[in-house]
Amino acid sequence: MAGAKEPGPGPGEYGGPYGQADPSAHQLRLFLALADELHFGRAAKRVFMTQPAFSQQIRSLERRLGLELVDRTTRRVALTASGRALLPEARAMVEAADRLRQTAEQEAHAVSGRVVIGSLEAVTAMPPIPEVLEQLRSRCPHMDIQVLRTGFADFADALLQGEVDASFVFLPVPEGIQVQTLDSGPRCAVMAAHDPLASQGPLTLDQLSDRTFIGWSPRIPKVWRDFWSADPRPDGSPVRYSPHAVTDYESALSVIALGEGIEFPPDSARRLYPRPGVSYVDVTGLPPWTTALAWLPKNRDKPFVAALRQAVRTVLRRQGVTVAVPGR
Repeated sequence: MAGAKEPGPGPGEYGGPYGQADPSAHQLRLFLALADELHFGRAAKRVFMTQPAFSQQIRSLERRLGLELVDRTTRRVALTASGRALLPEARAMVEAADRLRQTAEQEAHAVSGRVVIGSLEAVTAMPPIPEVLEQLRSRCPHMDIQVLRTGFADFADALLQGEVDASFVFLPVPEGIQVQTLDSGPRCAVMAAHDPLASQGPLTLDQLSDRTFIGWSPRIPKVWRDFWSADPRPDGSPVRYSPHAVTDYESALSVIALGEGIEFPPDSARRLYPRPGVSYVDVTGLPPWTTALAWLPKNRDKPFVAALRQAVRTVLRRQGVTVAVPGR
């Protein structure tokens, strides 16, 4: 009822100098409305609440702060000395909460739209990349996420020419591309099923020294070709290549099945690329594979790339991986 005395906290209800819990931004907004109106009924109407519910929130705020903020009498409502002292701080906190919400809305809008993510062969099927993509979808629900499969020959060009915004790749990459490493693991040899060594293992690089390696397309970056061919071998000898110029793994498997040469893929290729006519054999002495998220330095802080990088950091930290921040 207008003019009626509003009950304050009962005896012993104040929580002491630190209160019982931090005040909510909602409660502080109600306090500011009451400070402007100095009338419970008008303040409650202003914020579209019933007067009893409004009064209950103000009493809860006082208990949380451990202070009486309002002097309630039958004739008037006035702020206490504590209420007047806290008023500027309450206003500052509400304004900060408003800015936080506005910034969050701007960020959510900024990372809406379409993002194209490259996938070097089937790398996006390898952990933790599926989890990273799920984290990105959760973080940016309005983003249209498209994955573009790239082969050996075009994964770097897709980045350099802007066909993709970022890409999941196997290292190494050419200079001028930044990366965040994700995972690593062993490699193996893939050869024709009728090769005498196909039923043996683990093999050494010396045992494979007379085997021809499937030739790469010259469009593939040399740093990448040398790593995946183990060229030169540990003893310094060069690798012999077949006359083929493969640009993707599926093409390589077709000629490998004919006995035209071998390759050294990630061990996960056994699961991702089982094919008739080829066998996967363990090999010792091969440097491990490493997967990474790759992007151009100029795109590093674009909203969609930044969101993808944050998704990677979130997943890796969840797995207990210490994450270095590249490009700084």
